[in-house]
Amino acid sequence: MGLSLLARQSQLAPASAQRRILADTNACPPFDNRLGRAGLAPLHATGIAVFQVNLGKLCNQTCRHCHVDAGPDRQESMSRETADLCLNMLATTDIPTVDITGGAPELNPNFRRLVEEARTLGRHVMDRCNLTVLLLPSQADLAEFLARHKVEVVASLPYYRPSQTDAQRGDGVFEKSIRALQLLNRLGYGIEGSGLILNLVHNPVGAFLPPRQEATEAQFRRELKREHGLAFNHLYTITNMPISRFLEFLLESGNYEGYMERLANAFNPAAAAGVMCRYTLSVGWDGTLYDCDFNQMLDLPIAHGAPRHIRDFDAQRLQHRRIVTGNHCYGCTAGSGSTCGGAVT
Repeated sequence: MGLSLLARQSQLAPASAQRRILADTNACPPFDNRLGRAGLAPLHATGIAVFQVNLGKLCNQTCRHCHVDAGPDRQESMSRETADLCLNMLATTDIPTVDITGGAPELNPNFRRLVEEARTLGRHVMDRCNLTVLLLPSQADLAEFLARHKVEVVASLPYYRPSQTDAQRGDGVFEKSIRALQLLNRLGYGIEGSGLILNLVHNPVGAFLPPRQEATEAQFRRELKREHGLAFNHLYTITNMPISRFLEFLLESGNYEGYMERLANAFNPAAAAGVMCRYTLSVGWDGTLYDCDFNQMLDLPIAHGAPRHIRDFDAQRLQHRRIVTGNHCYGCTAGSGSTCGGAVT
């Protein structure tokens, strides 16, 4: 499936239809049943160590695996009012990490203010960056801004060779990504002793589980250093979630049932116990609260009596809330597990 088809975002199944597809599959038992057999149902949060802020769906790229269904024509964008609610909440808590994502979060007009205010509050800030945004004329000083505020950059790079990266992200993206990584390296990112953290993210190209994280990191480190003189701190392997564009790809290519069966067969109780939703609170561009960014894209807000909007934030009711789960959660619990910080086990 080419990017031209993927760009027809209005034709993607709505969240309600995606939820029905995932719930009706015969390829795997209901996820909650598997959790029950592992002694983990119902799943509850263990606290809030990460506040993940999704600034919207606007992006300068249209990637075939994107669970956000982001792109250049998306209009969903966090307002200043909602951004202020997020900052006000942070000021009343001791949540240590702010994880900013999108779309391309840097394109939101509130991005830099969120970074500056969160850093003033003493929080560690992460920017989930697609790399090519750093080369846009409108973002000419973005890399320097990130370095000045010591923002951790978590950068998507599907592979260390052009063909696989461009197949997933678009023609020419690999070359631009390498240029952006070289820019970050020149500023000190990924260089030992600089204090500027640069982590890479690897998603498989196709209906496969990611390879072992340690071996993949070593391979990326060797090849990127040899071919491009690049350095980075760590590499995270993340499973492609069966939602949005990747779900469409699975259905159209006839890989859906097989992929879901593969995920379910690889269910790992240890990975399930350490899933990111247990220590993360996710807020959408409109202020709605979710257990994770994936639930956000399936329109599955926080439930079971906990507050559902950032304006109603209540730490006591949210830090041990019951997690909303579904069959898409097999993606985070297969094999070594998958979180926004890579493998779990």
